[in-house]
Amino acid sequence: ILSMTCHVLVLVLCLSAAEDFDWTKNDRGSFYYGTFPAGFSWGAGSSAYQTEGAWDKDGKGLSIWDVFSHRKGKILQNDTGDSSCQGYYKIKEDISLMKELKLDHYRFSISWPRIMPTGIKSDHVNEKGIKYYDELIDNLLENKITPIATLYHWDLPQVLQEKYGGWQNISMVNYFNEFANLCFERFGNRVKYWITLNNPWSVAVEGYETGEHAPGLKLRGTGAYRAAHHMIKAHAKVWHTYDTKWRGKQKGLVGISLSGDWGEPVDISNQKDIEAAERYVQFYIGWFATPIFHGDYPQVMKDFIGRKSAQQGLGTSRLPTFSSQEKSYVKGTCDFLGIGHFTTRYITQKNYQSGHGSSSYFTDRDLAELVDPRWPDPGSEWLYSVPWGFRRLLNFVKAQYRNPMIYVTENGVSEKIMCTELCDDWRIQYYKDYTNEMLKAIKDGVNVRGYTAWSLLDKFEWDEGYSERFGLYYVDFRNKNTPRYPKASVQYYKRIISSNGFPNQREVENWKRKATETCSSSNQLLAAEEQRSTAANILRLIHDPLTSHMEMVTEVVVPTVCTLCILLSAVFLMFLLRRHN
Repeated sequence: ILSMTCHVLVLVLCLSAAEDFDWTKNDRGSFYYGTFPAGFSWGAGSSAYQTEGAWDKDGKGLSIWDVFSHRKGKILQNDTGDSSCQGYYKIKEDISLMKELKLDHYRFSISWPRIMPTGIKSDHVNEKGIKYYDELIDNLLENKITPIATLYHWDLPQVLQEKYGGWQNISMVNYFNEFANLCFERFGNRVKYWITLNNPWSVAVEGYETGEHAPGLKLRGTGAYRAAHHMIKAHAKVWHTYDTKWRGKQKGLVGISLSGDWGEPVDISNQKDIEAAERYVQFYIGWFATPIFHGDYPQVMKDFIGRKSAQQGLGTSRLPTFSSQEKSYVKGTCDFLGIGHFTTRYITQKNYQSGHGSSSYFTDRDLAELVDPRWPDPGSEWLYSVPWGFRRLLNFVKAQYRNPMIYVTENGVSEKIMCTELCDDWRIQYYKDYTNEMLKAIKDGVNVRGYTAWSLLDKFEWDEGYSERFGLYYVDFRNKNTPRYPKASVQYYKRIISSNGFPNQREVENWKRKATETCSSSNQLLAAEEQRSTAANILRLIHDPLTSHMEMVTEVVVPTVCTLCILLSAVFLMFLLRRHN
């Protein structure tokens, strides 16, 4: 009887954990004025390949992104991260920007091939690469900014891709662990927050299924699942290495950063839509979080992929399996959960037939994604501003994974216009609304400890090159010195940080006006720089009669148009401010 009671109790506990989240209740109440808990950590983020540049300097090896971006047609306008923001040479300058914002923490990533050029420790350890990160970490700490280091932000050493097939191969688990162990050894006395992997969903799906990202493989229906399986094992091994070898003396924490868009049922009274929305979220963040917190893949993934594999005539599921020993090893390997979140989709049921060779990660889910045309979308075509989805996701994570300690590791919005406007009111609105929904989630009881604005700087945006800008600071990529200029959102975010939230309506409304006043002078500075750059280009073209018409269009006409854009914006703003005063 006692045994039966225990089994029933376990079953009830499991069911109650699964049913904790209420899909039918979506409270989209008004703006909440209040402050975050004492000690809440505010930060901004970046990644190595997107910002460092210096792609072949000081002994750095090739990464898969170096190779991928150098292939014609892979990146918009054939851009590369070769130089990017030149962050490798601008440690002190960029830390002064962080101080201006009054950041508590800065999230960056360590380039594996900068430290181990081939990805293999026994081949070579590059001391110049280690020296760069030493300097970055020391400078952050000197300025009372906590470093949060990501071990893998997509830049796998090319040698490991060529020799072994990258994340398709189980050998990556040990190679990644060896790299992580070296980082713990060399930096762990100062770095106390470690993120193993950044957004493994993107690595798996876009790197090994659609081929949009490096290494550019299109292994439909299998590649993403295999890559994810190996990344989950690699994460777990690194966590155990830290736990057994380093935690006792270094006293740090090891987590993972998972990206998750929210999926909202089109019709919350329709059970099929609710099931489809839950499937969307489980196939996204649950794919990685459920093994890490509960020891195995979400049941819905096992059911759907298993059934569709059988319909294809396959003997086993395309979704790999964990042995019972592996389940125990993977479960609980998370001291904190990093969440990257940008947007939301409406979800409805849609059946896909499983023919031979027709299955993919996307068709395995049996759903359709929809957007509301009224949602603002200032930048990336996939990024709509839907603040209430953020609160929903955070509450879902609380319910599914027993309220883990959460750090928001990425949240922000891009713009996609030729002439970047430093008075980025849409970004101000996005940060205001999204951080407020996070505050409401904390009121709901979600254990969020910190927030990372994405990103500190405009940077290389993967397959979109430099066409999209996420930065709080504008980077002028046309100027070889890549100067930084503050956007209005810098002043606004700074005020959220200094107030630790939103004290009262009158003060918060005043923030936007003050931020906009400041950005008009930045616009004038940038316009003056554009004029100088344009004049220099014209002189160069006069002295080089062989320069093609096409080069003239890109080098002269575009900067001139942008200069006019910025000057007109500055004049218009000054007119508005005078009128207001």
